[in-house]
Amino acid sequence: MYQEFFGLREDPFRVNPDPRYLFLTPSTQEALTSLAYGIRGRYGIIVMTGEVGTGKTTLLHALLDALRQMRAATAFVFNPRLSVEGLIASVVADFGISCKGQAKHEMLAQLNRWLMDRFHAGQMVVLIIDEAQHLSAEALEEIRLLTNLETSTEKLLQIVLSGQPELEQKLRNANLRQLRQRIAIRCRTAALTSEETQGYISKRLQIAGGNGDPVFSPEAIELLHAYSLGIPRVVNLLCTHALIHALADQVRPVSAAHIVAVAKEFELDDPDRAAVTVNYAHAEGFERRDKSRHILSNTERRSSRAQQPPVFEDASHEPHS
Repeated sequence: MYQEFFGLREDPFRVNPDPRYLFLTPSTQEALTSLAYGIRGRYGIIVMTGEVGTGKTTLLHALLDALRQMRAATAFVFNPRLSVEGLIASVVADFGISCKGQAKHEMLAQLNRWLMDRFHAGQMVVLIIDEAQHLSAEALEEIRLLTNLETSTEKLLQIVLSGQPELEQKLRNANLRQLRQRIAIRCRTAALTSEETQGYISKRLQIAGGNGDPVFSPEAIELLHAYSLGIPRVVNLLCTHALIHALADQVRPVSAAHIVAVAKEFELDDPDRAAVTVNYAHAEGFERRDKSRHILSNTERRSSRAQQPPVFEDASHEPHS
């Protein structure tokens, strides 16, 4: 169990979108501020895009935590590969709305009445759709129509669409120009710089219970950034397996050689590669090494608490365009 070997309470590099581990770079802070500004201002549709593994879902979970603290009503759709009727049913169910009928017009009528009730009660209502690049053109058009649920002065439903860059490409379709014109705010996540990668790793180790002793050598951290291209999910992957290798070798701190070995294991050592794509099978593929399998079979998962950023604290200021 490498947590004990390195003086940690828990695994700091799990792929779960745990908002406790949200690392606020300037680009992440700008995206979070943009989301909060758009929601607080009741602007309707907000779009956030970013490359695979750049922390969009973690950021959304931090946003959800903040919205729940504000007692906002929220719905979170994480699998948008649905028919139009399935999407509406999923939204209605996640908001906890009871519908006598399952026909689309019946669900929309009930949703509209519920939104009016929430508006008169002074409650914010937010729909968040992750992996929105998978939404069909028909589903995206239905989302546009949902923004017609409004009073004469305000939108009743705030919608956040989060997805990979393919979402932006899809929104350029001429058939979706009406939806595109209703997007009030756009924001993006970005890869980490070399300095941000070092800060990202340090913060995760601190939250996981690290006492400040070096866990990775400076050379190892440099290679972590080089091989990962600053993609947080890939940083997590490399760090996890490098820690396992170092434990197997009984070496502290993790060396550059451990990073090189893991990068080769996951085929991230091609100097000419233009992008990194790591699927969940890789991220969860601990069985690739016998030593790793034995170590991880005894891993304990313990929770810890960390202070969360005040998401809506600075949302009164308009984000930079």
